[in-house]
Amino acid sequence: MKRVEVKLSLPVVAPLLDVIRELSSELSKSLAAPQALHDLDQDFRGAWIGELLEGQNQDQRSLLSLFDAQFFTEGVVAFDEKNAEPIVRACTAFRLQLRERRLKALSDEELETGDVDMSGLEEPVRKAFMCYLFLATVQELIIQHLDSSIIGS
Repeated sequence: MKRVEVKLSLPVVAPLLDVIRELSSELSKSLAAPQALHDLDQDFRGAWIGELLEGQNQDQRSLLSLFDAQFFTEGVVAFDEKNAEPIVRACTAFRLQLRERRLKALSDEELETGDVDMSGLEEPVRKAFMCYLFLATVQELIIQHLDSSIIGS
Protein backbone atom coordinates (compact mmCIF):
# COMPACT_ATOMS: atom_id res chain seq x y z
CA MET A 1 0.00 0.00 0.00
CA LYS A 2 1.39 3.36 -1.02
CA ARG A 3 1.54 5.84 1.85
CA VAL A 4 2.68 9.44 2.12
CA GLU A 5 3.60 10.92 5.49
CA VAL A 6 3.92 14.66 5.93
CA LYS A 7 5.41 16.49 8.90
CA LEU A 8 3.50 19.69 9.62
CA SER A 9 4.31 22.65 11.82
CA LEU A 10 1.95 22.51 14.80
CA PRO A 11 2.02 26.28 15.48
CA VAL A 12 1.05 26.95 11.87
CA VAL A 13 -1.55 24.21 11.43
CA ALA A 14 -3.33 24.37 14.80
CA PRO A 15 -5.08 27.72 14.11
CA LEU A 16 -6.11 26.44 10.67
CA LEU A 17 -7.71 23.41 12.30
CA ASP A 18 -9.94 25.78 14.24
CA VAL A 19 -11.16 27.19 10.92
CA ILE A 20 -11.68 23.68 9.52
CA ARG A 21 -13.69 22.64 12.58
CA GLU A 22 -15.89 25.75 12.22
CA LEU A 23 -16.41 24.90 8.56
CA SER A 24 -17.27 21.33 9.46
CA SER A 25 -19.93 22.57 11.83
CA GLU A 26 -21.34 24.89 9.14
CA LEU A 27 -21.37 22.08 6.59
CA SER A 28 -22.85 19.42 8.85
CA LYS A 29 -26.35 20.31 7.69
CA SER A 30 -25.81 21.83 4.24
CA LEU A 31 -24.02 20.80 1.08
CA ALA A 32 -20.91 22.70 0.03
CA ALA A 33 -22.22 22.54 -3.53
CA PRO A 34 -26.02 22.78 -3.19
CA GLN A 35 -28.08 20.75 -5.62
CA ALA A 36 -31.23 22.26 -7.14
CA LEU A 37 -32.93 18.99 -8.17
CA HIS A 38 -36.26 20.82 -8.55
CA ASP A 39 -37.48 18.27 -11.12
CA LEU A 40 -37.46 15.42 -8.61
CA ASP A 41 -40.18 14.13 -6.35
CA GLN A 42 -39.84 15.81 -2.94
CA ASP A 43 -39.21 12.52 -1.09
CA PHE A 44 -36.65 11.34 -3.64
CA ARG A 45 -34.96 14.77 -3.59
CA GLY A 46 -34.77 14.68 0.22
CA ALA A 47 -33.28 11.19 0.19
CA TRP A 48 -30.76 12.13 -2.50
CA ILE A 49 -29.59 15.24 -0.67
CA GLY A 50 -29.49 13.28 2.60
CA GLU A 51 -27.15 10.73 1.03
CA LEU A 52 -24.94 13.46 -0.44
CA LEU A 53 -24.81 15.20 2.93
CA GLU A 54 -23.90 11.99 4.76
CA GLY A 55 -21.10 11.37 2.26
CA GLN A 56 -19.84 14.92 2.68
CA ASN A 57 -19.88 14.57 6.47
CA GLN A 58 -18.04 11.24 6.31
CA ASP A 59 -15.38 12.81 4.07
CA GLN A 60 -14.95 15.63 6.59
CA ARG A 61 -14.56 13.13 9.42
CA SER A 62 -11.83 11.39 7.38
CA LEU A 63 -9.91 14.64 7.04
CA LEU A 64 -10.36 15.64 10.67
CA SER A 65 -9.27 12.18 11.84
CA LEU A 66 -5.78 12.98 10.54
CA PHE A 67 -5.44 15.55 13.31
CA ASP A 68 -5.72 13.25 16.30
CA ALA A 69 -3.67 13.00 19.49
CA GLN A 70 -0.82 11.37 17.58
CA PHE A 71 -0.69 14.36 15.23
CA PHE A 72 -0.40 16.73 18.18
CA THR A 73 2.44 14.60 19.54
CA GLU A 74 4.40 13.98 16.35
CA GLY A 75 3.07 16.55 13.88
CA VAL A 76 2.70 13.91 11.17
CA VAL A 77 -0.29 13.14 8.94
CA ALA A 78 -0.47 10.18 6.58
CA PHE A 79 -2.32 9.73 3.31
CA ASP A 80 -2.92 6.32 1.77
CA GLU A 81 -5.27 4.53 -0.59
CA LYS A 82 -7.93 4.26 2.12
CA ASN A 83 -8.20 7.95 2.98
CA ALA A 84 -6.93 9.78 -0.12
CA GLU A 85 -10.16 10.19 -2.05
CA PRO A 86 -12.35 11.19 0.93
CA ILE A 87 -9.73 13.71 2.04
CA VAL A 88 -9.52 15.29 -1.43
CA ARG A 89 -13.33 15.59 -1.47
CA ALA A 90 -13.39 17.08 2.06
CA CYS A 91 -10.74 19.62 1.11
CA THR A 92 -12.87 20.59 -1.88
CA ALA A 93 -15.98 21.03 0.25
CA PHE A 94 -14.10 23.14 2.81
CA ARG A 95 -12.49 25.26 0.09
CA LEU A 96 -15.86 25.88 -1.56
CA GLN A 97 -17.29 26.95 1.80
CA LEU A 98 -14.36 29.27 2.43
CA ARG A 99 -14.65 30.77 -1.03
CA GLU A 100 -18.40 31.37 -0.77
CA ARG A 101 -18.59 32.52 2.84
CA ARG A 102 -15.30 34.02 3.97
CA LEU A 103 -13.23 34.90 0.92
CA LYS A 104 -15.74 36.65 -1.33
CA ALA A 105 -13.57 39.79 -1.36
CA LEU A 106 -10.82 37.88 -3.19
CA SER A 107 -10.96 37.11 -6.89
CA ASP A 108 -10.76 33.58 -8.28
CA GLU A 109 -7.32 34.42 -9.67
CA GLU A 110 -6.07 35.58 -6.28
CA LEU A 111 -7.41 32.43 -4.64
CA GLU A 112 -5.88 30.08 -7.17
CA THR A 113 -2.49 31.78 -7.52
CA GLY A 114 -2.14 32.74 -3.86
CA ASP A 115 -0.95 36.16 -5.02
CA VAL A 116 -2.52 38.19 -2.23
CA ASP A 117 -1.19 41.03 -0.10
CA MET A 118 -1.56 39.34 3.27
CA SER A 119 -0.88 42.56 5.19
CA GLY A 120 -3.96 44.09 3.58
CA LEU A 121 -6.29 41.41 4.90
CA GLU A 122 -8.13 41.53 8.19
CA GLU A 123 -7.22 38.72 10.60
CA PRO A 124 -10.30 36.50 10.00
CA VAL A 125 -9.89 36.77 6.20
CA ARG A 126 -6.14 36.14 6.46
CA LYS A 127 -6.76 33.02 8.55
CA ALA A 128 -9.44 31.80 6.12
CA PHE A 129 -7.10 32.40 3.18
CA MET A 130 -4.26 30.51 4.85
CA CYS A 131 -6.67 27.64 5.49
CA TYR A 132 -7.72 27.73 1.82
CA LEU A 133 -4.06 27.46 0.76
CA PHE A 134 -3.38 24.70 3.30
CA LEU A 135 -6.29 22.61 2.00
CA ALA A 136 -5.13 23.17 -1.59
CA THR A 137 -1.66 21.96 -0.60
CA VAL A 138 -3.11 18.82 0.99
CA GLN A 139 -5.00 18.11 -2.22
CA GLU A 140 -1.88 18.67 -4.33
CA LEU A 141 0.20 16.37 -2.11
CA ILE A 142 -2.29 13.57 -2.48
CA ILE A 143 -2.65 14.01 -6.23
CA GLN A 144 1.10 14.32 -6.87
CA HIS A 145 2.37 11.58 -4.60
CA LEU A 146 -0.22 8.86 -4.65
CA ASP A 147 -0.93 6.63 -7.60
CA SER A 148 -3.78 7.98 -9.74
CA SER A 149 -5.70 4.73 -9.32
CA ILE A 150 -6.03 5.48 -5.60
CA ILE A 151 -8.04 8.64 -6.21
CA GLY A 152 -10.42 7.15 -8.71
CA SER A 153 -8.83 8.27 -12.00
